[in-house]
Amino acid sequence: MADKRIYLCLAHMSEDGAEQRFIKEAFDTNWVVPLGPNVNGFEKDLEEFVGEDKRVVALSSGTAAVHLGLLAAGVGPGDEVIVQSFTFCASSHPITYLGAKPVFIDSEPDTWNMDPDLLETAIQDRIAKTGKKPKAIVPVALYGMPYRIDRIMEIANKYEIPVVEDAAEGFGSRYNGQILGTFGQYGVLSFNGNKMITTSGGGALICPDEESWRKVMWLATQARESYPYYQHETIGYNYRMSNICAGIGRGQMTVVNDHIDHHKHVQALYEALLADVPGIKVHGQPNESLKGLTAVQEQQSCVQGSKLFDSNYWLCTITLDPDVKVKGQENAYKTIVTGAVGGAAGVIHAASTAVTDCQPNDNVEAMRVALDQAGIEARPVWKPMHCQPVYRDCVAYVNGVSESIFKVGMCLPAGPYVTDEDVAYIVAKIKENIIS
Repeated sequence: MADKRIYLCLAHMSEDGAEQRFIKEAFDTNWVVPLGPNVNGFEKDLEEFVGEDKRVVALSSGTAAVHLGLLAAGVGPGDEVIVQSFTFCASSHPITYLGAKPVFIDSEPDTWNMDPDLLETAIQDRIAKTGKKPKAIVPVALYGMPYRIDRIMEIANKYEIPVVEDAAEGFGSRYNGQILGTFGQYGVLSFNGNKMITTSGGGALICPDEESWRKVMWLATQARESYPYYQHETIGYNYRMSNICAGIGRGQMTVVNDHIDHHKHVQALYEALLADVPGIKVHGQPNESLKGLTAVQEQQSCVQGSKLFDSNYWLCTITLDPDVKVKGQENAYKTIVTGAVGGAAGVIHAASTAVTDCQPNDNVEAMRVALDQAGIEARPVWKPMHCQPVYRDCVAYVNGVSESIFKVGMCLPAGPYVTDEDVAYIVAKIKENIIS
C-alpha cells in the first residue's frame, strides 16, 4: 500500500470504454467544437436523470452555471445575493462577477448547510436596512449533503426571492425523494475531474422551462442575434460545453448510479470502522423519514430508500475532537506549504506566512500531514466564505457553526477508485497516529 497514492476523489471511467467511443465519434465526424451531437445527447441524458420536466444546458464549468443561473434570475450590479458561507468559492465568486454583493448565511449543525432560520432573519434584516429584498438565494449541498430545501423554498416563496441551488457537489443526492437542483428556479451541477461523474471539466444549469432554457443557451453562446453576420445586443459568454467533454459525460452517465452507490458504500465503511475511535466522528445525514410524497415519489422511494435525506456522500467527512492528540501535532503550521494540497495544481501564489487568523486545529493539520506521508490525500473542510480575507467587508449572519466545524473537520477519500482495503488502510493510519 505504501507505493500507492489514495486520492480524495478521482474520476473513474466506465468499464466498457463508453467515453472513448463517444469521443472517437466526435473526431470521426469532426465535431471538435463547443456544440454538437454529444453535447445534445449529454443534455438529454441529464434531463432524464434529474426529471421533473426540467431542461438542461451543458456548460464549461459549475462556476459558469452559477454565473448564468444568477444572471437568469435577474441579479445585477448593486444587488444583494444570499449565499451559504460554508462552501467553495465558486458559490460566491460569480455574485461578484455581476457587480452584486454576497450576504453570507451560516450553517445548521446537523446538515452543515444553510440554516433556514438564519436565512429568514437575514432577509428581514436586509429589507429593514436597505429597503429592498435580496435578489436571489444560493443554498449549497456541502459534500453532497442535501440542504433543508423545503424550509428554504417556503421562506423564498414567502418573500418572492428566486432560489439558485448549488448542487455541484450533490449530483444525484435527493431530498424527500427528489433530485437536488430541481426545487429552485435554477439548479447548478458540476462535472469537474473530482466530482461524482466528470467531463474532465464542465458543469450544467438546470432550467425550469423552455423559455428559460433558451435564454441561458443564448447567453452561454455569446448572445449572438439571428443575423447572417455577428450582431450582439447583449453581453454574452463563451460557456458552452465542448463536444469532446460531453462525450466523456455521456459515457459517465452509464455508470453514474454505480458511482453514487459506491460513495454510499464507502461512507458506511467509515462509519463502521471508526465507530469505536474516541474523539473521531463521521459526519452523516440526519435520520429522518420521507414525508408528503406524491405517487411518483413514493414509487421512487422504494428504490432510493425511506429517508428524507439521501446524500451521495461525494466526500466523506470526519471531525476530530480538540482533545484528540495526534503524532507531530507540535510541528503543525511551522512551515509554509509549497506543494499540492487538495488538488494537483499545487500552489501558484505563495503565502507570506504559515498561519492565518482562522485555521483548523493543530491536531487536524497533524493528521492531514500524517495521512499525506502515508500516501493518503486528505484535506480540511471548506473555510467559510465569511472568514475569507477577500470577503472581509461583506455582510454575514453567523451562529458559529461553520467556523467551529472548520476547526475540527477533515475530508477523507471516497471516490470510485477507493476500495474496501483502502478504507481499512486509511482508518488504520488514523488510529496509528492518535496518541492514546
